[in-house]
Amino acid sequence: MEAMGIFSRLGTLIKSNINDLITKAEDPEKMLSQVLIEMQQQLVEAKKAVAIAIADEKKLQKQYTAETDKSKEWERKAMVAVRAGDDNLARQALARKQEHETISNQFQQQWIAQKQAVEKLKDALRLLNNKIEEAKRKKNILIARKKRAEAQQQIANTMQGLGDTSAFDTFDRMAERIQLMEAEAEAGAELAGELSGDTLESKFMQLEAGGAGTEDDALNELKAKMGLLEAPKGESAKQLGAGAGGGKDDGDHGKKDQSGPVGLSPEDLKELEDLDLSEIEKGDAKKA
Repeated sequence: MEAMGIFSRLGTLIKSNINDLITKAEDPEKMLSQVLIEMQQQLVEAKKAVAIAIADEKKLQKQYTAETDKSKEWERKAMVAVRAGDDNLARQALARKQEHETISNQFQQQWIAQKQAVEKLKDALRLLNNKIEEAKRKKNILIARKKRAEAQQQIANTMQGLGDTSAFDTFDRMAERIQLMEAEAEAGAELAGELSGDTLESKFMQLEAGGAGTEDDALNELKAKMGLLEAPKGESAKQLGAGAGGGKDDGDHGKKDQSGPVGLSPEDLKELEDLDLSEIEKGDAKKA
């Protein structure tokens, strides 16, 4: 019966150890390993208790057998006394036989009870061992689930890190700072050249790079193309002479119009001729 109390205390101890480990919120893998170690240690203690119970059961069995054998022996001696005709001695032998038989019956009852208790302890020990083996298998499953959860957490943290643009913002800020440094370096080099008075080289560089002309050159070129630019004096005199002598031959005049300055249409030339003739007429009127 003492062994049954051991199993009861064992279950309470295991539960308390598990609850204590859970309360401490330790690493699940370490916690499960520690629980299994505690269970294995308690299993060893339980086996010792069962072994003691079995030893007690064997001892009671031997005591029962010994008292039974003594009872039989005194019965045999009583038979010897009866054969010898000594009834008084036979009665004494039978009394001793009865004493051993009574003790034998008591040992028999204790032995049977102890044997039943031992069988229960063996069943409990096998159940505990099976529970421990099951706990080992569950431990492996729980550890695998823990590692999978850790992997998922790591993936989630990585994805969250990818969504964080602070690192890319840092790159952008560094790029802006580098651009500013480059501009400051170019400005410093230009200022150093001006302060040193060596501007001849820079002027030649500007001349080679900007040989296309100024904005005024582009504007004059456009006006010349449109016929709005004032022609040189020699060219204007030729056009006025041609306008004054236009009465000679209309055919010839038409030919001159067609061979006008390149880029001007006959209508543009006619407009210029009319403009020049009006100016001449005004001059003649003043002289008169």
